[in-house]
Amino acid sequence: MSNKPRIAVLGTGIMGQPMACNLAAAGFDTAAWNRSETRYQALTKAGVQVMSSPADAVRDRDAVVVMLSSGPVCEEILFGDSHQPAQGCQGAVHAMKPGALLIVMSSIGRNEAIDLAARSQVRGLQWLDAPVSGGEKGAIEGSLSIMAGGTEDAFERATPILAAMGRPVHIGPAGTGALAKLVNQLTVATTIAAVSEAMTLAEVGGADPARVREAMLGGFAASCILEQHGQRMLERNFTPGGPSKHQLKDTRSACDAANELGLDLPLLKLTDQLFSDLVDHDGGDLDHSALLLEIRRRNGLDDY
Repeated sequence: MSNKPRIAVLGTGIMGQPMACNLAAAGFDTAAWNRSETRYQALTKAGVQVMSSPADAVRDRDAVVVMLSSGPVCEEILFGDSHQPAQGCQGAVHAMKPGALLIVMSSIGRNEAIDLAARSQVRGLQWLDAPVSGGEKGAIEGSLSIMAGGTEDAFERATPILAAMGRPVHIGPAGTGALAKLVNQLTVATTIAAVSEAMTLAEVGGADPARVREAMLGGFAASCILEQHGQRMLERNFTPGGPSKHQLKDTRSACDAANELGLDLPLLKLTDQLFSDLVDHDGGDLDHSALLLEIRRRNGLDDY
């Protein structure tokens, strides 16, 4: 019998499904739950046990990985009472065994992470806020950048689990993983905005955007955003790896954190407004590289 911890994954969407599959592939006994059943076939094929409720998924598990869409959804599933009324369960944490490890890998706010950590510890659970960067590609390849906030003991215990999904780095105490992700998302969002403007300026100025991108990739402007999302912009391929509505959630959380800390971050504010406008113009379900469309809309380039 394997001495590896038994894992549950709550949330198997674009990111959570390949993460759960990678855990199973690494030899972890893995169960999963998701609100939608559309991805269950791939999970079952990978050896993941599909459960009918969050409580059933986490029961008797040594560690629970959470990959839900937002802080409020995490709070609802972990601490709410709407999913197991017949059994009187007040959220998934109430079905977790004492001492289990709760790893919230969703992108949530700094204060949300600190609050959920405290509530989890009252329940006798170990906590990590461990959000990720790398998108769907990183989730599939098991190469995610993982930013973990929590105690040293919790991080050491979680490291073999996290290593099956990517490269974990311990940032500091609870809440710092969530903060690191907001820092990451600020950088991603503003870079997407810059690349969107660059591609637009190149095209309208008479240069071939594809050749401009090729030249830029050889210099200081090179980045994963220019390489991957720049290509998406050229192809007009906005099938979501990271939906714009989720990017907006993260820029809003980053703005909240900046305000709490008394910081004026003008690039963040402007980029948050750009994503808000994109979402308001029906771009919320498009990939965040679709910010190009908002830049073009503002400039009267009506070709969509």
